[in-house]
Amino acid sequence: MVKAIYPGSFDPVTYGHLDIIKRASKVVDELIIGVLVNNTKNPLFTMEERLELLQETTKEFLNVSVQSFQGLTIDFARQNGAKLIIRGLRAVTDFESEMQIAQTNHSIEPEIDTMFFTTSLEYAFLSSTIAREVAYYGSDVSKLVPPVVNEAFHKKYDH
Repeated sequence: MVKAIYPGSFDPVTYGHLDIIKRASKVVDELIIGVLVNNTKNPLFTMEERLELLQETTKEFLNVSVQSFQGLTIDFARQNGAKLIIRGLRAVTDFESEMQIAQTNHSIEPEIDTMFFTTSLEYAFLSSTIAREVAYYGSDVSKLVPPVVNEAFHKKYDH
């Protein structure tokens, strides 16, 4: 049985994230989405909101679950018995930093590998930051985020 984690801040989950989740869920037996508690960032959505949005948007994937975590991703993987860390690559600029992180994780725990998924072309430009900015200025984000996230943006920004 292959168990993997897909870590990130998911502030909020976008169609780009869901693209990776859908594809990764087809190649592993169990996928745990790890929502990182990052004390250096000031997220728009609370941890509870991010967990709820992810649970709602991934409920169709029976082998996917959602958890929050603090600390090192490699420790989260170990705690969950995962042998793979899933990461998405949007552009070449992502590759260098992601490769460095993957190599660091592998040096700490050689039994855990990182698997990269290139984001589908239609989402290559998309990030949570872009979605937040577009929503902040009242523009339509329905092509960027699932309906439940779109509703959550409306509640936050009340345009």
